Amino acid sequence: MIVTLWGTRGSLATPGPETVRYGGNTACVEVRGADGTVLVLDAGTGIRRLGTTLFSGARRIDLLLTHLHMDHVQGLGFFAPLFNPAIEVHMWGPASTTLSLEARLARYLSPPLFPVRLRELPNPPIIHEVPCSDCDIGEFRVISTLVCHPGPTVGYRITDRNGAGATLTYLPDHEPALGLREFPLSLDWTSGGALAAGADLLIHDTQFTDQEYDAHVGWGHSSLKQALTFAALAGVKRLVPFHYDPAHHDDALDQRLAEAVKAEKLPFAVTPATEGATFELA
Repeated sequence: MIVTLWGTRGSLATPGPETVRYGGNTACVEVRGADGTVLVLDAGTGIRRLGTTLFSGARRIDLLLTHLHMDHVQGLGFFAPLFNPAIEVHMWGPASTTLSLEARLARYLSPPLFPVRLRELPNPPIIHEVPCSDCDIGEFRVISTLVCHPGPTVGYRITDRNGAGATLTYLPDHEPALGLREFPLSLDWTSGGALAAGADLLIHDTQFTDQEYDAHVGWGHSSLKQALTFAALAGVKRLVPFHYDPAHHDDALDQRLAEAVKAEKLPFAVTPATEGATFELA
């Protein structure tokens, strides 16, 4: 399993010298299997560049949306495979209590927000609603579960069914304990706990500083300290802090990450998310 980061921000950042290393695109992650299976996690602005790099022999791509907030679907209409009839695109994501996933997506892919309607795309996607029963996509077993974030939002646990069964957990927008300073001692009482338990790689929301979080309890995002606590509780092997606030430039992120890692005795590795970073899970 090869995991590549194409967008790491929580909202669209203005590209500039202060965001060069971490990047300015919104959430998008590529997961590629040894047999050629391609999963794309979220459709932030990073998906446009990803779409231009996919190998020409691809015949199926599965796009897994965690939720439909704008920063996670901004790039959807610019994803090249949706305009290539030779590629079968499957799109997974949550419905709402009143609208199907297809109806929700059609609100974005239609005028005045976009010139082409969802049904008019040269290659309309095949729609699947989540959370659903565990399913196999190529060589991957995919589990989806509702997590704490405003509006219908899911997290994903992706396991490579080949070899040793490497596992990725993707929780880009997540507030695991809604304002609690001390987490419950059991994963059973923590949002996303079952998805993250024992994961080889956890990509997790770290939008706020501790001070910012105090003023944004209930907004559905985590501080870096909360993400570290959650990762330790889940027993993961590596944490990738993700979903940075666009106001946090490179130097500020460097300092915050260094201070947090130094202050905590961590039983896992921490690698900050940067655009273009690649992780190979064996």
